[in-house]
Amino acid sequence: MDAFSAYAQWLAYPNLDDETRDELLAIAGQKDEIEARFFDTLAFGTAGLRGIMGAGLYRMNNIVVRYTTQGLARMILQSGKASGGVAIAYDSRIHAQDFARETACVLAANGIPCYLFDDIRPTPELSFVVRQRGCVAGVNVTASHNPKEYNGYKVFWEGGIQLSPEQAGEMAQLLKGIDLFADVKVMPYEQAVAQGLITAIGPEEDEAFMAAVLEQSIHTQSLETYADKLKLVYTPFHGSGYRLVPEVLRRMGVANVCTVPEQMIPDGNFPTVVSPNPQDKEGFVMAMALADREGIDLIIGTDPDADRVGMVARKKDGSLYVFSGNQIGALLLDYCIRARKETGTMPENPAAVTSIVSTRISRAICRKHGVALFETLTGFKFIGTKIEEFTQAGTHNFVFAFEESHGYSAGLYARDKDAVVASMLIAEMACYYLAKNMTLHDALLALYEEYGHHCEADAEVVMPGMEGVLRMRKVCAELRESPPGCIGGCRVMAMTDYLNGTVLDMETGKQTTAELPSSDVLAFEFVDGSTLMVRPSGTEPKVKLYALTRGADWHSAQTMAATLARAGAERIEG
Repeated sequence: MDAFSAYAQWLAYPNLDDETRDELLAIAGQKDEIEARFFDTLAFGTAGLRGIMGAGLYRMNNIVVRYTTQGLARMILQSGKASGGVAIAYDSRIHAQDFARETACVLAANGIPCYLFDDIRPTPELSFVVRQRGCVAGVNVTASHNPKEYNGYKVFWEGGIQLSPEQAGEMAQLLKGIDLFADVKVMPYEQAVAQGLITAIGPEEDEAFMAAVLEQSIHTQSLETYADKLKLVYTPFHGSGYRLVPEVLRRMGVANVCTVPEQMIPDGNFPTVVSPNPQDKEGFVMAMALADREGIDLIIGTDPDADRVGMVARKKDGSLYVFSGNQIGALLLDYCIRARKETGTMPENPAAVTSIVSTRISRAICRKHGVALFETLTGFKFIGTKIEEFTQAGTHNFVFAFEESHGYSAGLYARDKDAVVASMLIAEMACYYLAKNMTLHDALLALYEEYGHHCEADAEVVMPGMEGVLRMRKVCAELRESPPGCIGGCRVMAMTDYLNGTVLDMETGKQTTAELPSSDVLAFEFVDGSTLMVRPSGTEPKVKLYALTRGADWHSAQTMAATLARAGAERIEG
């Protein structure tokens, strides 16, 4: 069915709500707009759904949410585990609560019990509840750190881990056999509640979740001495961390938590920031101004669904330094290992997990301390799966995990990144270094002195619209067909193809097999040991590039990383 036939089908649907019908009628005759909304169905990928909100097949709306949930219901019923039920959460985004209710109503109509949070909650709490209650699945309505126009639908399976690529593929196949309108079952919300098919989840789960987070505290001596002396600014960027993060910090003894009042109000329009992303320095402008006024040295910010965290800290010269996700991850990894060794709580056969696009300094840290390091594909679904694998096998004991995009995890209570526990550990780490008369920036510099000057830079090539999405899918294929011999003036030694599991020697042309998980990712290795990774985003219309370098000093490493990332992006842009 072409875009215009799909558009006509939607308008002809007798049960179409008035708001959607009016939106579709408003674009009548607009060829480009109709094609952009109906050229394809919003794809169910390894992260579920994510897209711009609005009417149409390639948009996030009630119809697409119901259709997707019908596919999830069939997958659950085929598993034979429907009695375990599904936990459903949502964050502060526009229509998030509506989409969460629609999800529950479709599942209920299929006879699957649901546990629906009564208000916005962090993503990691959903993972926790799926594990605690023994649910067969979980759904979180969130678009994480995307701009306000977006919403999403993230699916977890039993054990609190996001769907694997194989499970996502199974879900996508099931959806192909479902008619968007005729095959979707829906039960009225009040009826589902009355029949006990929808049960509200309240504050009792918050208490259990916070208790699990607080159990991950390591260096209590530092907290006992310095927690009441530490002052910090916290901002949730209008999201779901607004209650639990400050409460956890207070319960660990950090009494001086100053919040950004305007950003403590949950609001899917994110009125005080361009993008609610803790990776962007611009989002911290209000927090930094507050820190300067109050003489505060540490700022913590979490994204709308509170699974990512950003950090700003004052340097010895009084200026504020914005840490990258890799720098936060390296500091926390090193701290967790050191603190466990000092307190005698390091388990036997300790292990850490990170992603292939994250800083390589983690390799040096783990090697020095005798900690096994596992590297996975990008995304906490792979990190969580790896943790589950070695935990179940009993071969290693989990210490810490992170990825460069500001995601961090500690403890086995959940299987997803958690900005709540990361915020707690950042505050604890600040106390640890305060005891040594060091700032967190001092700690970062000491890390580079000890393990080498590693630097990372990233770039992205945005490809909006229908043509952009199609172009994005071809980028890696074209690089495979014609591998570059040189990028940014640096000679490429080898190209690793994570999709085909091969390594191509660029000098000899010899191709060898590598034991790699399959994903549409390419890695270019250079003569000096630097690496450039290229991958299409699984959640946004863009191609992402990651440069990983090490230099004799910070400046040379930084220059090389920036050069590689920029040159890679320019090549893709053509």
